Amino acid sequence: MIPEAAAARSRTCDDEGRSSGAVHHSEEDSGNENRQKRERRRKRAHKGSENVKRKRAKSSPGTGSQSRGSQLKHRHVEAVTLFEVVTMGRSAMQVVIDDWIQAYLTDRDFSLLNLISFFIQCSGCKGVVTAEMCQNKEDSDVMSKMVEDLDDVSGLQYKKFLAFPWILTVTWPMDTDGMEYPLIQSGPYGRWFHSEFCDFISVLVSQCQHSVLFDSYLMNTLISLLTELSNSYVRAFRHTCTLAGVKLLSSLVGVAQSLSVSMENSQKLYEVQKTKTTRQKSPLQLERIQKKITELQEKRAEIESIMDIIFKGVFLKRYRDVLPEIRSICVEELGLWMKLYSSAFLNDSYLKYMGWMMFDKIPDVRLKCVLALQGLYGDPLLLPKLDLFTSRFKDRMISMTLDRDSERPLAATAGELLYARLLNTPGGEALEESNEEEAHTQQTVARLKALLHFYQESELHTHVVYLVDSLWDCGAALLKDWPTLTSILLQESSSQRSGLTQAEQAGLVEVLVASVRQATEGPALAGRSGVKKVLSVRDKKTLTDDCATLTEHLLMVLPKLLSKFSGSGDVVASLLKIPQYFHSECPQAENVQAVSSLMEEMDSILQRHSGPAVLETAARTLLSLCGGQSAGSSIAQAARDTLVQRWVDQLTARLQEDIFSADEEKTEETVVVLKKLRAFHNCHDLSQWNLLELLSPLLPVDVSRGAAPPEVLLEVLQCLSFSVLWSLSRSSETLTTRDKAVAQRSQLRLFCERGHRCLSHADRRVRHQAFLGVCDVLTAHSYQLHVWDPSSFGPLLYIPSPKLQRALLAFVLLHVFVGPDSDGQAGAAESDEEERLEDCHRRRALLAAYCKLVVHGVLEMSMAAEVFMYYVKYCNAFGDILKELLNRTRQTDKMESTRMLLLCLQQLFTRLRRGQESGGGAQPGIQTFTSIKELARRFALTFGDHVKFRECVVMIHRNGIEFVFQEFSQSPDAPTPPHLSYLTILSEFSSKLLKPDKKTVLSYLQKHTAEHVVDLREDSWQPLAYYRASMLAAAEGEDAVSHVSSDRKLYLPNRSPNSKQKVEGSKSPCLFSPADSRARAQRLSHPEKTADADPFSVPADPPATNLTVAASISGGNEGDDDIVEIEM
Repeated sequence: MIPEAAAARSRTCDDEGRSSGAVHHSEEDSGNENRQKRERRRKRAHKGSENVKRKRAKSSPGTGSQSRGSQLKHRHVEAVTLFEVVTMGRSAMQVVIDDWIQAYLTDRDFSLLNLISFFIQCSGCKGVVTAEMCQNKEDSDVMSKMVEDLDDVSGLQYKKFLAFPWILTVTWPMDTDGMEYPLIQSGPYGRWFHSEFCDFISVLVSQCQHSVLFDSYLMNTLISLLTELSNSYVRAFRHTCTLAGVKLLSSLVGVAQSLSVSMENSQKLYEVQKTKTTRQKSPLQLERIQKKITELQEKRAEIESIMDIIFKGVFLKRYRDVLPEIRSICVEELGLWMKLYSSAFLNDSYLKYMGWMMFDKIPDVRLKCVLALQGLYGDPLLLPKLDLFTSRFKDRMISMTLDRDSERPLAATAGELLYARLLNTPGGEALEESNEEEAHTQQTVARLKALLHFYQESELHTHVVYLVDSLWDCGAALLKDWPTLTSILLQESSSQRSGLTQAEQAGLVEVLVASVRQATEGPALAGRSGVKKVLSVRDKKTLTDDCATLTEHLLMVLPKLLSKFSGSGDVVASLLKIPQYFHSECPQAENVQAVSSLMEEMDSILQRHSGPAVLETAARTLLSLCGGQSAGSSIAQAARDTLVQRWVDQLTARLQEDIFSADEEKTEETVVVLKKLRAFHNCHDLSQWNLLELLSPLLPVDVSRGAAPPEVLLEVLQCLSFSVLWSLSRSSETLTTRDKAVAQRSQLRLFCERGHRCLSHADRRVRHQAFLGVCDVLTAHSYQLHVWDPSSFGPLLYIPSPKLQRALLAFVLLHVFVGPDSDGQAGAAESDEEERLEDCHRRRALLAAYCKLVVHGVLEMSMAAEVFMYYVKYCNAFGDILKELLNRTRQTDKMESTRMLLLCLQQLFTRLRRGQESGGGAQPGIQTFTSIKELARRFALTFGDHVKFRECVVMIHRNGIEFVFQEFSQSPDAPTPPHLSYLTILSEFSSKLLKPDKKTVLSYLQKHTAEHVVDLREDSWQPLAYYRASMLAAAEGEDAVSHVSSDRKLYLPNRSPNSKQKVEGSKSPCLFSPADSRARAQRLSHPEKTADADPFSVPADPPATNLTVAASISGGNEGDDDIVEIEM
């Protein structure tokens, strides 16, 4: 920093002496009158701040006694710089800034250096600032020196920029770039500094507005400084000076407002003087008022010009900054300018930035936009200027209430804006009603119609819970008015009071269910952050009261609603969700008559509907109602048992008949009964009805012969898998003897064998369900074995047969990795995108089920090697599943997981080799050499921690060397190992070796090649040369190609022109050591020969390693830790 402003001033004076012309300090006549008035107003006894005292002490030593007397009188502001005064409060700021203004009037260059030092200090920079005078800012030589770069020799970062009349150079250590600066420091200090820093700028402009603000010198320098630093690559400078720039503009807006008020008052006074009679008029006074008006107009024009310069120099360059904090600052201040100075800023030229920023990916930025717009729409005088903006960005403002990935404060603010503009207007008809209750109902109906109209026009029906969550804070009274909501729903569609269409009634049911969920569970939605995780006592009490209220009312009304909407499956499915939120401890929940009425309506609905949504919702609702020991729970349990017994009896009677050879109507009735049993068996334990014994005969022993229809088999497989899963989950209660454990294992074996046969069924749905059922049952069995207490009797071990294991693997390879990869599907999926997504979802479910078998130890890890062969081709579709499988297997056994990857690569290489030897064309399951090498590179990237995976990487190299040289005996007919090209693939793991291990691996390689005649100049031995070069390159920081290439140009790190000049013109060490030069000289003596077309040979142009900025700076040495990360 500038610890002593005098030091900078001395350098400046020297520069002035050497320059051809001095900088003349012109005393502007326009500021004399204001300066004299300010002198008369100042009654303070002290003479100045520390900076003024330093200067005066240096120029006139005789004034020391006066300075000491001032210090004794005003100790609260003694010996402070502008940066230190930030910590002393607003009153101290006013005193010190007044003293700074006095110093500026005496020596403005010296005072400007103090102000420049203040802003650089606030950025957290602890470097050095040097200043030199600039005679002409349009000089091309001067502008060419304005750079921001890194000095490799000194290890310092520097930025040279023009803040006319100064050329400033800021230099700081590069290791301090990542340190915290005051604005982002954690805790209360960061927030406090932000507030005080903004206050300082406001006080500075306020104190200068009557004196030096219009001298055309202070603002020019200050704007140049803030504009240059706000465009810096360094985050601290960019963040701090952007905040300073926009706050400076906000303060100037206040000055412009005061000038406008003065103009209006002077204009009124002028009009009053003009209306006077000729005798009362004073021409001199009119001329003086007119002159004052003209002066005020000129000042306001100058202020608006300055604001425009700051807007273009700071805001336009930073409102799209990579840092969201900077974007938030810009948007927040833009809203303030529009509200305070609407005549200049509230127009379409500025509103468009607000509209664009509503599409920002960061929720906090969008929140600032909504808050700013909320303030604008809340002022009736500003609404006419927002018409075009509203029509252009109305859709975006509406959709923000339904954003799933936004923070809840943003959604709530958008909901408040929607509520204020759409729902907070009372209906005219409601005001005419004399009855207060009728008026309330009519007003509620009007608001609900407006909400439903918006809900239907948005066409985002699946997001109704997010819409209700957005409106909850401001419209909870409307949404929690369940008596009015249900009364509207129970009215006839022809009623004049409601007049809701069927679509509006269905939408109102969705809103009702969402409000019930919101009242019981709170604002805990997936994808929305910013929600309080710990509820206060008041919030908990509110939730409890709301649960009791809705339980008391809806338990009585819900049967009527179900009866009215019993014909609509979607509406009934939504209404059946409501009992899941009932409060079981509520006294009304013990109402036996109400619960019985609800059960009767549910029974009637289940007899009428067999859709999956209705069945699954009814099963979950009964599960919620059956829990507990209350009288209502007993009624619900009895109703559930009655339903299941009825369905079992119907199914038993139909199975005794030859229903599958009869007409399709009876088959459909059987399928409906099976669907109901399957839906309830998923949520309820139906073991007492022994469905496993009842339905097992339906699974075919031989799928080629006559069997049940696919629709029946599909439901039977799901019911049987649920039966086995329930049996495994209740093992602690049921397995009391060995006979029961043996019986359970027999059931498990029977289901797996029958499911195995169904894997070859002609119907695709049956095959998929059989595979998922077998995988789920085996996974659950393995989990029970792992969590079982060995001291008690538990389930017996069941190991799937090798034939079943191979069948599961073959099924995955046949049904998952089929067709083109995900990228190739994009073009063909345009005709039917929904069908493609459904197919991808089914394939992902199959792959995930198989991967769970490997993770839980049902299958050996080697069984996953075939799956990883398709990692590169299907990375977009299944990459996340395969990565999770690799992470889980490493947590279990990282060595065995590494062997799995090795087996995958070696099998692919062996297949490619055999395919090339056979001379055939492209065959399924055979990948190219390039794709295998790319797969190895992807595998190598997963070994991030070199120390953690040290043993694994060494094993990869040792195993690979053994794979290449095992059982190889050199002869004239076989001069090289048949698998020698595998070393090129193995070289992808060389960079993951530690330095001591590289020597070990090279020694191990030398041990296997010592007994053979090796000539690295021959094309046949190029893979070995490439592999050895990769080991050396990994140690020296170069690419393997530079060790095997001779006639190619040596690759040097990319450097910018500035850094290249510094390297050439400095005495910094060269990028490569003498040993590297000798090694390259030796390689240059052996010209490289052109490789043949053999796919197992080294590729003609191996991919070079991309050197990053960090690599360029460090010179490729591993031990160099001085790596600079510059945020662009």
